[in-house]
Amino acid sequence: MSDIGQKLWGFCNTLRHDGIDYGDYIEQITYLLFLKMADERSVELPKGCSWPTLRDTSGTELLDRYTDLLRTLGRQPGILGDIYAGAQSRFANPVNLKKLLGLIDETDWSALNIDVKATAFEDLLERAANEGKKGAGQYFTPRLLIQSIVRCLKPDPCAHADFTVCDPACGSGGFLVCAYEWLMTQTQGGALDRDTARRVKERTYVGQDLVARPRRLALMNLYLHGIHPDIRLGDSIYEAFDGRRHDVVLTNPPFGTKGANQAPDRDDFTIATSNKQLNFLQHVMQILKPGGRAAVVVPDNCLFADQAGEVFAILTQDCDLHTVLRLPNGTFTPYSPGTKTNVVFFTKGVSTERVWIYDARTNVPHITKKDRPLSAQHFADFERCFGPDPHGRARRAPEDAPDGRWRPFHISEVRERHFKIDALKWLKDETLDDGTDLPEPDELVTDAIAELQAAIEELQQVLVLLENGAEVGSAEPPQPAAAPHAPQATDVGAGLAPAQEAAGPAGRAPRDGSAPA
Repeated sequence: MSDIGQKLWGFCNTLRHDGIDYGDYIEQITYLLFLKMADERSVELPKGCSWPTLRDTSGTELLDRYTDLLRTLGRQPGILGDIYAGAQSRFANPVNLKKLLGLIDETDWSALNIDVKATAFEDLLERAANEGKKGAGQYFTPRLLIQSIVRCLKPDPCAHADFTVCDPACGSGGFLVCAYEWLMTQTQGGALDRDTARRVKERTYVGQDLVARPRRLALMNLYLHGIHPDIRLGDSIYEAFDGRRHDVVLTNPPFGTKGANQAPDRDDFTIATSNKQLNFLQHVMQILKPGGRAAVVVPDNCLFADQAGEVFAILTQDCDLHTVLRLPNGTFTPYSPGTKTNVVFFTKGVSTERVWIYDARTNVPHITKKDRPLSAQHFADFERCFGPDPHGRARRAPEDAPDGRWRPFHISEVRERHFKIDALKWLKDETLDDGTDLPEPDELVTDAIAELQAAIEELQQVLVLLENGAEVGSAEPPQPAAAPHAPQATDVGAGLAPAQEAAGPAGRAPRDGSAPA
């Protein structure tokens, strides 16, 4: 895998001089890899589109033939047309295209173990994200973080025949791939009966992305893992809900405000907001089945923005927001090194009684690409505290984290803070007392931008109220009805103040009468 990946990646430096950037390069490899494997497997392709025909052509005729081939394949049905839809050649020099054809032709890809060729492709994706950097974090989530989330939520398609796993902002498919790899580990390499194996590969993994390129990469990424996914091209939050619901949703919605200049026109969204992350949270709540579980990566502004409290008030009423992981600074290095991020875990159909928060950020050295890279150890303690139950109902206690990074907040405490989850902090940041240990400049800039964006959103809401003739300051976040509760000290440990005590028996029935999956 290392030799194959290194060989293909090494040629990228040559292509950059031909005006082909990292993303374009990986996309062109996707087209050619699929074509090569189709030939190896004797898949019938339209006339003139076979691998040998392209490989044996030279000169300017090669560029013309390649362009025609892409156009023809893009009109085909099934995954073939999905991968080549809108495909365009980025080659201006036939010598470079000829050399890349030769590099790919040297390997019998279909004969490789699935893990080898899939890992080689993911290696290329990661290299491209690292080198391209700017914007790459919108479609490439650190693999170590994804694996940790998947181990917590245990997306097991063997649970029932209609089990589906969805990522509504799938990028290059990292969450779906890791969910499948987790299953392979649990089943010792895929020891499933024939019908289950076919269902898992053809009807379990669902995704969507707004941009054609990452969707194409997701299709290829999953195909190399032996999966035929349902990956659609479209806008998850601005398009009407298609009615499909899922057992597990794993996603990292795109950060930033680009394109988010108006609230989606959706009747199923209770809160009208232009904040993309808050809209994605509302969308995830909609697409979950009753009893379904989700993990969503969100930036800090999603936990303190003007309408964050309103969205989380509804989320905690309709779902059990049982866990929040505050990620280390720099988790998305080198893509978005200054962005502060979190993962929120919730189960639909059970109202929240307490929120457990694991602070993996405060007084943790900033993640860097070389000196302090992200590692599995950054999430090991959190996973132990999360426990074996994917719905967050395992026995929990603050002393599970001896350094005090793990503690619960009763829903009454969350309500007192107007459901602004970012306000639930308790560790003292020692770096604030040390003038020589200030945050990185990019982190300071990111914080300033986030605060300015939040202020702008609040001013926009004030403007709307004024235009509607409402009294500014009169609006309050919706307050969910308080559920009766009783202390449960065995779950959270002794010595907590009453407001911090757990409430209600674990595993209570959802309001619609269904049981968690």
